[in-house]
Amino acid sequence: MINFSFNERTPPFVSLSQREQKNRLSVCNKLCYAVGGAPYQITGCALGFFLQIYLLDVAQLDPFYASIILFVGRAWDAITDPTIGFLVSRSPWTRFGRMLPWILFSTPLAVVSYFLIWYVPVFEDGRVIWYLVFYCLFQTLQTCFHVPYSALTMFISEDQKERDSATAYRMTVEVLGTVIGTAIQGQIVGMANAPCIPTPGDNVTADGLNSSLLLEQEVNATITTVITLDQTKTAYNIASGVICSIYVLCAVVLFFGVKEKKERMSFWQGIRLVMGHGPYVKLVMGFLFTSLAFMLLEGNFALFCCYTLGLRNDFQNILLVIMLAATLTIPFWQWFLTKFGKKTAVYIGTSSVIPFMILVVCVKSNLIITYVVSFAAGVGVAAAFLLPWSMLPDVVDDFQVQNPDSRGHEAIFYSFYVFFTKFASGISLGISTLSLDFAGYMTRGCTQPENVDITLKVLVSAAPIGLLLIGLVIFRSYPIDEERRQGNRKLLQEALSSECTRAQNN
Repeated sequence: MINFSFNERTPPFVSLSQREQKNRLSVCNKLCYAVGGAPYQITGCALGFFLQIYLLDVAQLDPFYASIILFVGRAWDAITDPTIGFLVSRSPWTRFGRMLPWILFSTPLAVVSYFLIWYVPVFEDGRVIWYLVFYCLFQTLQTCFHVPYSALTMFISEDQKERDSATAYRMTVEVLGTVIGTAIQGQIVGMANAPCIPTPGDNVTADGLNSSLLLEQEVNATITTVITLDQTKTAYNIASGVICSIYVLCAVVLFFGVKEKKERMSFWQGIRLVMGHGPYVKLVMGFLFTSLAFMLLEGNFALFCCYTLGLRNDFQNILLVIMLAATLTIPFWQWFLTKFGKKTAVYIGTSSVIPFMILVVCVKSNLIITYVVSFAAGVGVAAAFLLPWSMLPDVVDDFQVQNPDSRGHEAIFYSFYVFFTKFASGISLGISTLSLDFAGYMTRGCTQPENVDITLKVLVSAAPIGLLLIGLVIFRSYPIDEERRQGNRKLLQEALSSECTRAQNN
């Protein structure tokens, strides 16, 4: 039998049944743990869906500078993940744990910097620096929250079933967080959406007036006296203030509702082993491409709805439908991966969204069809949310089976996974915004040049589909199927039982 060392985890004279009871999490524990995932998703969803259009149409930055802010901010965010992971692993144990103090103390500064991202300063010359500084600062402080929180999965219980159950709770709350983020940001901002600015050639076609533009101008004429750009800015401030309040509340609930189990941690000595673990590399690479696909869709969908589909006044409701569908189908995917296996769930969940990505750009703009497509896309988004975080603990367990004498590297697994996905996100947002600049994007224009329409179709359909297919090809070589996962679980349980027996005999 493989020789596992659980000396730091296992106090002497503790029976296996007592240990199982100790590792069992109550519903309250799982809910408090799950609530901690909401801030990252609420703020991430608001930034992902709305920051690009905010920088272009509200802060009125040049698309080139907006692309720099989005790319540098996400790239900086990616770099901070392994750095924070190292600092967390080196931080001393306190009576509150090692992870939880990071979460508590980073929260106040994080909410301040988040609020200032959505504030338009009175000066114009330094706006690019303003948004770049506060975007990078918020990403750093949120990393101080999210990396310890992600690694906390391995420290709330040693039982795989309990961790999987807690992860399902977490994913449900996180997807609900995306609904909350989309609803708060979208509905508040949507009620104060400043009118577009027609250009000289907008209202002339071969037949005279463009009917869709005429309708837009009639709407603008109705609301111009009521809604101004300053009111739109205020709406963004109100939305960010509400989100900041929820952020603080969730951090407090997590801190007081979860007990962290003590575990020895190491960083540098584990990097070589972790990065050389084949299943981990394949999992990260597979989800890197699938996450990049969904990030491209997320970052450009608001602009696609506004300009390509001509649904300027409905895009926030369309985004809300996507997130609601994802929330409602999380329990289905949890059942599916339990019954058919996680690898099968990856194939079905990821590929299910592809037909609807094709349909949304092929069918002529229609609000009903768009809602149907959005709901179906939300089903695939739910799988994209749930599966990575459900499969990472399996990779950690597989690593422990193959490296029984090397322990305490959980923060490395989680921080480097987040690092790769965030870096890819920065590249996707930077390239997509820069592509719009090259295509001739017009700030707050009622219509856009044809090249912009084509570019948006590529960014929300063709490019994501290609990335999803690459990810699925990589997942074919992912070696941890249900048989191997159950085998690892059995080995770990046997090792734990053996360790308990030796402790009692001593």
